[in-house]
Amino acid sequence: MSRKFDLIVFDWDGTLMDSTALIVRSLQAACADLELPVPDDVRAAHVIGLSLADAIHYLLPQVPDSAHQKVAERYRYHFLTDADTLVLFEGVPELLASLHERGHQLAVATGKARRGLDRVLIGSGIEHLFVATRCADESFSKPHPGMLLELMDECMVAPERTLMIGDTTHDLLMARNAGAAGVAVSYGAHPVAVLQAEQPLAIVSDIASLRDWLACHA
Repeated sequence: MSRKFDLIVFDWDGTLMDSTALIVRSLQAACADLELPVPDDVRAAHVIGLSLADAIHYLLPQVPDSAHQKVAERYRYHFLTDADTLVLFEGVPELLASLHERGHQLAVATGKARRGLDRVLIGSGIEHLFVATRCADESFSKPHPGMLLELMDECMVAPERTLMIGDTTHDLLMARNAGAAGVAVSYGAHPVAVLQAEQPLAIVSDIASLRDWLACHA
């Protein structure tokens, strides 16, 4: 079967790794530590996928920028305390291996910092399956198209041959802004109704469904 997409780019948190709940808890704990307004689960989950700086600015618009670094430090403390408990969603290694075997180039575009992404890539044992990765601390934060444009340029793939897969509207908007296609997963940070509003090619409910959709449409 001929390929429709030569490059498939994945978001990380909430798409490949089951980390949404820990990110939400860590953001809330950081705010509580500093006696700042604590966001509810929905608001905290909304910023997943953004750079940490953009996430803090969104959650705490009333807090001066000079205090943002302390929030970031407390967030990292809480996240890293339990980071070793995080795992890939069931079926992710097998999905990526099958796409790799079919000849797709695979990449990651994430709101994580480079140090954080490298740590989980190596820890999960799937780093060899990706030809390129981009992080928010070395490019523009989603939904700016910068990370995706850089990946397409590095992999020498046109936008119409590129597919972005993620669990947030930030991922889908980045894809649209870069001229690429987007597929949403509904098991991550953003609810289905919000994802539907961005009109992705598909919304899938688990890794098995994503594998089946890609087998037929990618």
